[in-house]
Amino acid sequence: MPNLSPPQTVTARRAISRSPLLGWLAVGWVAMGIFAIVTAEILPIGLLTSIGSTFAVSDGTAGLTMTTPGVLAAISAPAVAVAVGRLNRRTLLCGLMLLLAIANVLAATATSYPVVVASRALVGIVIGGFWSIGVGLAARLVRPERVGVATAVIFSAVPLGSVFGVPAGTLIAQYGGWRTAFVVLGVLAVIVLVALVAVLPPLPAELPVRPAALVDLVRGRTGRTAVILTVLVVTAHFGTYTYVTPFLQQVTGVGSVTPYLLVYGIAGVVGNFVAGTTVRLRLRATLIASAVMLASAIALLPVFGTEPIGATLLLIAWGAAYGAIPICSQSWFAATGATEASSVLFTASFQATIAFGAVLGGVVVDAASPSVLMALGSGVALLVALVAAGSANPLPGINRAE
Repeated sequence: MPNLSPPQTVTARRAISRSPLLGWLAVGWVAMGIFAIVTAEILPIGLLTSIGSTFAVSDGTAGLTMTTPGVLAAISAPAVAVAVGRLNRRTLLCGLMLLLAIANVLAATATSYPVVVASRALVGIVIGGFWSIGVGLAARLVRPERVGVATAVIFSAVPLGSVFGVPAGTLIAQYGGWRTAFVVLGVLAVIVLVALVAVLPPLPAELPVRPAALVDLVRGRTGRTAVILTVLVVTAHFGTYTYVTPFLQQVTGVGSVTPYLLVYGIAGVVGNFVAGTTVRLRLRATLIASAVMLASAIALLPVFGTEPIGATLLLIAWGAAYGAIPICSQSWFAATGATEASSVLFTASFQATIAFGAVLGGVVVDAASPSVLMALGSGVALLVALVAAGSANPLPGINRAE
């Protein structure tokens, strides 16, 4: 996994001169904040049918609960990074976590579907803002020789959100209703807020991102390819995975989707750690293999996913494949050498495409069926492999065999 932390500065060294224990506690709670954010973002995947039934909207319309955060996150990632300028990062992180708590309470108490969508817009602002500053905090919280480990801990919260967050939320909703799941998530956000206030040191702004840096990154060949690959692979995944709950209920015929989402999430963690060991030496090969595996799992789901055992095996393959995708995409962006700008652009392109994929998937689901959606998503995933195979190696000094 690439080290996306900014270089050590005088302020950064001063920030980590305090107790190492407090530094690691801060790392842990930043990771927990990301866990809460990831869970909040994708929680509706397991609640889509329930939310749609409550407000009498279709599965495709209910997919706006996934689309809206992606749109706002894509906008807020560069906007926050540029606009906050010199604002202390500790204050900003805590403010964003408070906003996440408010968003979840708003969703839990919504009396109409537009209110739910509005709450999801707030979640999108939190996602973009938190990620635009959070990925570089490890270097300011622990000693230089431990930055790599601290960065890995922070990023591990992403797959763990799928493994524990979404299945747990779905299970809570199964017994207490979907509103209860949002209440619990709101409580978690408050706990994280209190912890961040207690353990984060003052974090003055460093190396503010300029709009010109983002433009220059996109103009470069490596940055441009990273954007294209990210857009394609995220469209393939979220365009289909957003509607996996209706598929499992309508096609596979299962009652509870929680065990299936849990199996998928565990496989995602495995894929994440496997990719973490291969991406530095075989970035392009890892992405191609993951894209082909993703395409195969999605394509075969309508064929063999009609039975629980077939659906389970294919979701394991799907989870393992997608678990590697964020690391591959992030590494391709990081290969540009523009540390902070690349993290902002990665977040913006990733989140914008989540929104696009969910919208596109909703159109297909409403017009045809979940099975047709899976076939189309598989084709887009194969296109990712083709584009990666035909692209210049982003890390020629490391990936010598590619």
